[in-house]
Amino acid sequence: MSDLIRAVDVSKFFPLPEGKGEFTVLDGVDVRVDAGEVVALLGRSGSGKSTLLRIMAGLIPPSSGSVESSGRTVDGPNPDVAMVFQSFALLPWLTVIENVELGLEARGLGRTERTKRALKAIDTVGLDGFESAYPKELSGGMKQRVGFARAFVVEPKVLFMDEPFSALDVLTAENLRGEIDELWNAGTFPATSVLIVTHNIEEAVFLADRVVVLGTNPGHVRGTVTIDLPRPHDRNAARFRELTEYLYNVMTTPDMPVASAEATPARPKSGGETRSPFARPLPHVRVGTISGLLELIVDMGTGQEVAGLAERLALPVDDFLAILDAAVLLHFAEVSEGCVTITPAGRYFATATIQDSKTLFRQQVLEYVPIVATITRTLVSKENKTMKADFFLDLLDEYYPAAEAKAQFNTAIEWGRYAELFEYDAVEERLKLGEATAAA
Repeated sequence: MSDLIRAVDVSKFFPLPEGKGEFTVLDGVDVRVDAGEVVALLGRSGSGKSTLLRIMAGLIPPSSGSVESSGRTVDGPNPDVAMVFQSFALLPWLTVIENVELGLEARGLGRTERTKRALKAIDTVGLDGFESAYPKELSGGMKQRVGFARAFVVEPKVLFMDEPFSALDVLTAENLRGEIDELWNAGTFPATSVLIVTHNIEEAVFLADRVVVLGTNPGHVRGTVTIDLPRPHDRNAARFRELTEYLYNVMTTPDMPVASAEATPARPKSGGETRSPFARPLPHVRVGTISGLLELIVDMGTGQEVAGLAERLALPVDDFLAILDAAVLLHFAEVSEGCVTITPAGRYFATATIQDSKTLFRQQVLEYVPIVATITRTLVSKENKTMKADFFLDLLDEYYPAAEAKAQFNTAIEWGRYAELFEYDAVEERLKLGEATAAA
C-alpha cells in the first residue's frame, strides 16, 4: 500500500496571552494514512488530535514540518479530503439536499449532476425521504447522517472524521457507527481511506486497521498498534478484548512503551522539564468523584481491570481516565499492567468519616499536588494571609492558554477548599488562608 497523506515532523504552537511565550500543542508528529485502510488517532484531551486532523486537512498550517497528500505538499485546503465534524456544522437555512450539494456547488458541478450525486449520497446514509427537510426538523443522528452524506458526495480520497459520534446519544452513536463499518466492509464506502479522531478505545478497535496512540503535553506519537482482526471486527472475540484492554493499559500508563510502534518517539522538549509547580497540570475532577471511584473499587475488590471499571461506570473514556489520574496523583490508587489497585490511604479515604477524610486529603494534597501546596505556602507567608487570584492566574498563564489556566486555577481552588487549606471569595476574587491552616 502507498501512503495517501503523510504528516512529516509536524509541530504546532500558539502564542500565550500578553506575549508570555508559546503553548506547544504538537511536537514532531509523523503520521501516515495508506490507501485502503482505516486509521484511528487515539489520545486523551490535550494530545492535539483535532489540531493534527485540521493541519492534515489543510485548514490550519503547521508551525513547522509539512503535510504531503498524493505526493504534493499541502499549503491550503486539501482537495483529497472531506471532513465530518462532531458538531454537524449544517447550514440551518438550507434543506438536507442543499446542505449535501454544497461541496459539489463549490467545485462548479452543474445542477443535474449535483442532484444526482446528492440523492445517491442521501440514500447511502439512509435519509431518502428527507431531502426537503430542514436541519431543525432532524434528530441529532439524522443531522450527522447529513454530515456524512455531504462528505460522501464529493468522493474524497480520504474521509476525515473528528469524533463524529461523540455528540450523539449512546444508542444512536452505536447504530451509526455500525452502519459506517458495514459500508466499509462491504466495499461500498465512497472514500479510499479513513482517518478518525477518537478518545473512545472500543470505537478505535472496532473501526480501525491501525491505531496511532498520541501522548500529551505536548501532543506526540507514542506508537502505533495494528488491529490484527478479520473484518468485521467481532466485539465478542477474545482478541478484540485483548486489544481493548491493552489500549486501556497504554492510555492509563503515559510512560509505557507502545508495542508495534511505527513512529519515531517525539524529541524531548527543549530545555528539559520545568520544575515549576504550576507546570504540572491537574486533572479537572471534583473530590467527590474521586471518592466515589475509590468507594466503588473498595466494594468490587482491589485489583480491578481498568477496562472493566470504565465499562461499569459507563463514562466517556476521557472523563474516567481523569478521575483515575487524580486518584493516582494523590497516591490513593496505583495502576499497573491494566489493573487498578487501591492504596491503604485510598481505602481509608473512601471509608473514613468526612472529617477524617478531609484530614487525609489535606495531607495528600500538600505532599503530592505542588500547585495547591504553593498557593498555601504563599498565603502563609503573607502578613494578612490573603492574596488576589490574579497573582496565581498570571503564573499559570506562563504555561497554559487563558482558558486552561483558569480551569487549572478552579481545580486547585476546589481541592484546596475541600482540604480547608484556604477559602476563596469569588466576588472579590481573593484567596484567604483557612483558619485551621493559619492556626497550625
